[in-house]
Amino acid sequence: MNKLLENNSIRLRAPEPEDLDILYKWENDTTLWEYGASITPYSRFDLKQYIIDTKHDIYSDRQLRLMVVNKANGAIIGAVDLYDFDPFHRRAGVGILIDSNYREQGYGLMALNILEEYAFSFFNLRQLYAMVPEKNIGSRKLFAKAEYIHTGNLNEWLSKGNSFENVRVMQKINKRV
Repeated sequence: MNKLLENNSIRLRAPEPEDLDILYKWENDTTLWEYGASITPYSRFDLKQYIIDTKHDIYSDRQLRLMVVNKANGAIIGAVDLYDFDPFHRRAGVGILIDSNYREQGYGLMALNILEEYAFSFFNLRQLYAMVPEKNIGSRKLFAKAEYIHTGNLNEWLSKGNSFENVRVMQKINKRV
């Protein structure tokens, strides 16, 4: 077992075919669409193909999704993503989703800390960043708790029908390199 991707409570692992139902639930939850890039439903077939086709190689895929697993009971409690991976500039975006049944229990912060350690030590990244919708107070608090710094705003960045929402850019610099 890779100790780099776990702590005493959770572990991060690649998506498996058995994760299809939970991925289907999350990807088709329209209340979450405003926070991500998806604006249409995904079929089970699409998600199954994603799991099959993904090489789980951040250098070729330019992204990496890891499932967050509760070690005590094996429950899938969320997912974390590195996206827009740029090996030349040594940076990547970070996305996180914690299932509503497991929020505000510390799992998000644990998952971010494990992902950060993996990105900084294994991939030798210089920085991670998150694009956090201004009204997503939970995510803003989570990234602030994980010591991401609010470095700027993208005004009217996300479409909300007839209105737009600002996004806060939050960054964490790897001070070890």
